[in-house]
Amino acid sequence: MHILVINPNSTETMTRSIEKAARDAAGQGTRITAINPTDTPPAIQGAEDGAAALSGLFRLFETAVNGPDAPGYDACIIACFDDTGLMALKRRARIPVIGIGEAAFHAAMLVGEGFSVITTLGVSIPVIETNLVTYGFMRRCRRVRASEVPVLALESDKDASARTIAGEIELAVEEDRPDAIVLGCAGMADLADALSERFRLPVIDGVAAAVALSEALHAVRVDRWIRGPEGRVA
Repeated sequence: MHILVINPNSTETMTRSIEKAARDAAGQGTRITAINPTDTPPAIQGAEDGAAALSGLFRLFETAVNGPDAPGYDACIIACFDDTGLMALKRRARIPVIGIGEAAFHAAMLVGEGFSVITTLGVSIPVIETNLVTYGFMRRCRRVRASEVPVLALESDKDASARTIAGEIELAVEEDRPDAIVLGCAGMADLADALSERFRLPVIDGVAAAVALSEALHAVRVDRWIRGPEGRVA
């Protein structure tokens, strides 16, 4: 299968990191293509940035997924943990469109009763909590925590960012008693394995979770019945 991964922010280096994480998670025979708009904020941190990204994200999605020269992807992943524009994009496509926040929450609920989320800045907490309520998952979330690590610092200062995130996970384990930790930013994808090993519990990266769910949906062929634009069945 062929999965399109869209990073809604305009930072190309982050898109390449996300692409690597997606390819590392993909099974044999799965192709990954990762792209980003050029006219959106360099980082999406909170509702204001998310709103500013929508027009550029929607234009890119229409060209890449619904355009006359679109290569025919089998699924699309929106690689922002805020699930920017996700519900609107689901209605625009006749393929599965999966948000990395959405996917990570599903994965966390499959491995335990409760999970905590470790995100970047506090401004993102209301967006994530609203998504959890919208999806019906809030009862399973112990807490959404901010590490106060800016999104772009995950690229520019990897070691310090990793230490700060680990410190917040340590507090979550002590205070929240979660069965799993969800990493609340696509830029944290490369930290999941080491943090799982350190804390001896599942630390879930939404990029990998979204790839796995895309492959699972493709295997059971639900794409045949997805209603896209104008309610048409694929």
